[in-house]
Amino acid sequence: MCCVTSPVTWRASAVLQEVKAVMATPGALLSESVLGWSIFTIVLLVILAFCWVYIRKYQSRQESEVISTITAICALAIALITSALLPVDIFLVSFMKYPNGTYKEWAANNETRQQIENTVLYGYYTLYSIILLCVFLWIPFVYFYYEEKDEDNSNKCLQVKNALKYTIGFVIVCSALLLIGTFVPLESPPNRNSTQWEKVQYLFEELGSSHGLAALSFSISSLTLIGMLAVITYTAYGMSVLPLNLIKGTRSILYERLENTEDTEEVEHQIDKLKAKCADGRPLSMRDRRNLQDLEAKLQVLRRQGRHLEIAERNCCNKVGSALRPMKILLGVFFILVALLFFVTLFISNLDKALHSAGISTGFIIFGTNLTNPLNELLLALQPVFPLDYVLITIITMYFVFTSMAGIRNMGIWFFWIRLYKIRPQRTRPQALLFLCMILLLIVLHTSYMIYSLAPQYVMYGSQKYLLQTPLPTADPSQGNHTAAITKICDADAPEDQCTVTRSYLFLHKFWFFSTIYYFGNWAFLVVFLIGLVVSCCKGKKSVIEGEVDADDSDFSDDEYVH
Repeated sequence: MCCVTSPVTWRASAVLQEVKAVMATPGALLSESVLGWSIFTIVLLVILAFCWVYIRKYQSRQESEVISTITAICALAIALITSALLPVDIFLVSFMKYPNGTYKEWAANNETRQQIENTVLYGYYTLYSIILLCVFLWIPFVYFYYEEKDEDNSNKCLQVKNALKYTIGFVIVCSALLLIGTFVPLESPPNRNSTQWEKVQYLFEELGSSHGLAALSFSISSLTLIGMLAVITYTAYGMSVLPLNLIKGTRSILYERLENTEDTEEVEHQIDKLKAKCADGRPLSMRDRRNLQDLEAKLQVLRRQGRHLEIAERNCCNKVGSALRPMKILLGVFFILVALLFFVTLFISNLDKALHSAGISTGFIIFGTNLTNPLNELLLALQPVFPLDYVLITIITMYFVFTSMAGIRNMGIWFFWIRLYKIRPQRTRPQALLFLCMILLLIVLHTSYMIYSLAPQYVMYGSQKYLLQTPLPTADPSQGNHTAAITKICDADAPEDQCTVTRSYLFLHKFWFFSTIYYFGNWAFLVVFLIGLVVSCCKGKKSVIEGEVDADDSDFSDDEYVH
């Protein structure tokens, strides 16, 4: 195989060799470690700063509490950090090999590769365990702790006691999931004639050899099912509503104020007509009294809308937003194109599984791609230009998280057909923020499977390549056999010792029946996205004060917003 090296690539390789030579000294190794920790610290601080700003933007000023605020910020940070682990996992398995398919010097030893794989696996263990702790203990306790809060706030012990009492139910569910995952046999015992005690011993030996991977994987997969429902509900809608809102923009403030003034005057006129009926002292009929109450409630809402429109008209952010209108349109067009790319890619991936997998009994698992997958091909095409493929996979992961946040913000928190909480700037209750963060944690768990469905080959192997020895035809048989090494992209046909599978793949396909449910969930996601896209297209421009004023709000909430 003949390879041509460009001058730019040669100079880049020379620079890398010089850097490696410099980094060979002990002091330089220490500097490399310090640099790595510095980058990690900076990224962590940026995530925490974003979470603090986001939570502070939406939390209610009057009902805020320190413990619920800290919990919401930390839970949101954990969701973002966990979502960033998949790109890191892909990067590490790819970084072990050169572009020509050979292992790098430090990764040539199998023990070294095993150590790196274990480090990533322990990273998944840690973050997934923290998610279990948040979902089943920390967030429920803080939620019930706030619910049990008295007006005088005198008996803290009773408040903690009642919160723990309700949280125990969540702990029992978590324990049950861990036990089921521990003792569900993924493989039958080698000897079918084994006694019951030998079968139990085999289960414990399997648990010890997997270091608890099955128990944790079963618990996480169970939570991922709930995350799948949240993705189908919120992410699918957010992927359509976010770009279309950016493209359509908002209604004119001046027009809304004029319309509000006309509606207010009309309602006041109707109220005066009803009150004129009882000017001579005669009581109003039951129907007129009911109409009068409805009109007075409507008038109260219109007046509050007028106050909010006045504030919005004086707000500098709205003026800046009007100036950035062309940029918002371009961003919206880009987002809708990305959403359509995801839709087409996910449809092709599911169709590939339907046509080429072994069916339900295997979880519709296929190795590699049989149909042309646009996103998978794009990631593979970007591999030679470091680090564009890692940047793209990170953007995809963040895109799912932020469209989910947009979907939750536009829809609110629902339980089936019952609306529990609204997400509104400066007026979101602490319970709603806790629910928002819990939903995001569950969505992040399902995001890994969604990205695997979009780019299965890349998520499994990253940019790894391997050398395949192929025989060369010779005219003279006496000269012996000659072989040539061909560089190929890692796939399911590659030798096991030549390609390293990402650790996230182990969590995704530990139990085949979860993969089957995820497969049908992807079809539901596609259907809901189309419905959300049609609904978003049919809806007109949203109001400047969209979601800020509702009929069930009080004047007290307006005072909170103004301040």
